[in-house]
Amino acid sequence: MGHKHKHKHQHDHDSVGNLKVAFFLNLGFTILEIFGGIWTNSVAILSDAIHDLGDSLSLGLAWYLQGKSKQKSDSHYSFGYQRFSLLGALINGLVLIVGAGFVLSETIPRILHPEEANAKGMILFSIIGILVNGAAMLKLKKGKSLNERVVSWHLMEDVLGWVVVLIASIVMLFWDIPWLDPVLSIVILAYVLFNVIKNLRETLHLFLQGTPHEIDIALIDSKLLEIPGVQSVHHTHVWSMDGEKNVLTTHIVVLASANVSEVQSIKAATKKLIHTFPIEHATIEVEFEGEGCFMGD
Repeated sequence: MGHKHKHKHQHDHDSVGNLKVAFFLNLGFTILEIFGGIWTNSVAILSDAIHDLGDSLSLGLAWYLQGKSKQKSDSHYSFGYQRFSLLGALINGLVLIVGAGFVLSETIPRILHPEEANAKGMILFSIIGILVNGAAMLKLKKGKSLNERVVSWHLMEDVLGWVVVLIASIVMLFWDIPWLDPVLSIVILAYVLFNVIKNLRETLHLFLQGTPHEIDIALIDSKLLEIPGVQSVHHTHVWSMDGEKNVLTTHIVVLASANVSEVQSIKAATKKLIHTFPIEHATIEVEFEGEGCFMGD
């Protein structure tokens, strides 16, 4: 038992450490990008700087929440503090949308009136971008938490984005195509906004306590009805605390003549069934036929 506890403590420590390193790598490069975008006169680099600023916020919140999420429940938050991560996701999404709008306002005039970009400078920054984001991605890829895996995939997208910038800057080095930079900027922003809006929709869905997409309530009800002794099921609700930990409540009705042993058997079968679904916490209300439901129909 002691060994398992020590291993878990070490894993938590590694998770926080990995996110901390990735945060400082990303933030440092974002600051460098802003100056680099101005120096090279590249809105493509500036647009990715806005993207990386959002990534830095995400990493910073992920780093903070990795420790915060371990805080035990209290009288203020009886389910714990996992739901704070949804607030972070919402803030990050809004920051990225505002930033993308700002960059678009600078980019569209560049298409109508192209300006020369420093292709050599863009090549330099794209190589640095691939190395920095690649290092952060590899650091997090070793992690086992969902938080780390999701961020590592996000950083993988950044690496691919910088590969595109590298290819475009090499093309601009040999051919005079000044409009390629703002067009590339819009392509990057469109990709970022597509993913941001998709994530915001999911975040709002969870904020409004929508049913997690991986959960089929009708299937859960039908499986509960297959348990011997269960007469009916109602008021089944499933929601997610943070996109990972799902919570279920349901009411099952048994025969009015059911004795303690039969009810215990039904409860054991119900518990076993619930464990086959991605449910972190479940509350099962057992009612007898004719008793009536406290919550009403």
